[in-house]
Amino acid sequence: MSIVGQVESLWRYPVKSMRGEPLRQAYIGYAGVYGDRLYAFHSTTARPALPYLTGRVLEAMLLYQPRFRYPDKAAHPPNLAEAHSLPPGAAPVYAGPADLAVDVETPDGDLLAIDSPALADRLGAGGDAVGTLTLLRSDRAMTDCRPVSLISAQTVAALGRETGVALDRRRFRANICLDLGGAAGFAEDALLGRSLQIGGRVVVTVVERDPRCKMITLDPDTAQPSPEVLRTVARAHDGKAGVYAAVLVDGTIRPGDAVRLLT
Repeated sequence: MSIVGQVESLWRYPVKSMRGEPLRQAYIGYAGVYGDRLYAFHSTTARPALPYLTGRVLEAMLLYQPRFRYPDKAAHPPNLAEAHSLPPGAAPVYAGPADLAVDVETPDGDLLAIDSPALADRLGAGGDAVGTLTLLRSDRAMTDCRPVSLISAQTVAALGRETGVALDRRRFRANICLDLGGAAGFAEDALLGRSLQIGGRVVVTVVERDPRCKMITLDPDTAQPSPEVLRTVARAHDGKAGVYAAVLVDGTIRPGDAVRLLT
């Protein structure tokens, strides 16, 4: 069992396609990061397979900042001790909607509850492409593919050099940013099919490379697009950057935790 790196940072996105938040610790369960993509807006104009409003249609979504009203209750399942004793595949109890209430700071500084009609109205004012919006809530992260996404700081830096654009890791909206030490960019691709222990308990298996879309072109602070980022990923890296993982053993991880290669 060899150490291949460490956790550089952890990220959670309470509302799909809105800004994320850095975490000092994250509970990682079989359904993903606790509280991640807990809410999303269903759009009548979105594709049936991915029926959500995202920054691909409304770039300004990235300028909305969601925050849990009760951060301590949103940090981990209320039955954390029991959750650690559950067999593989079992899901922990999620707190109720009141304990996991989310407020959203709009780009102009207003603070609105996630279920406020005024918030849906502001998003809907983005044009006909937005469609009619309905708020969704799920205890299982409403991700596009797998429950947990990872990318290395080395990959972000490598793409910055390739594109000539100063890239912030937040463009890639990963849950776990890894520091793989002296490894080259895209070193995480070599972990495909391998299992990793993160910290003292969590075990994940890397199951596939992460296919990318317009979202990585958007600056996380301004929502301004840099199309060359996606073009470079498409031409030089098969349209993929970072990896997805499935969780085999749940638990809590923190920045600085060692990442060990198990198999």
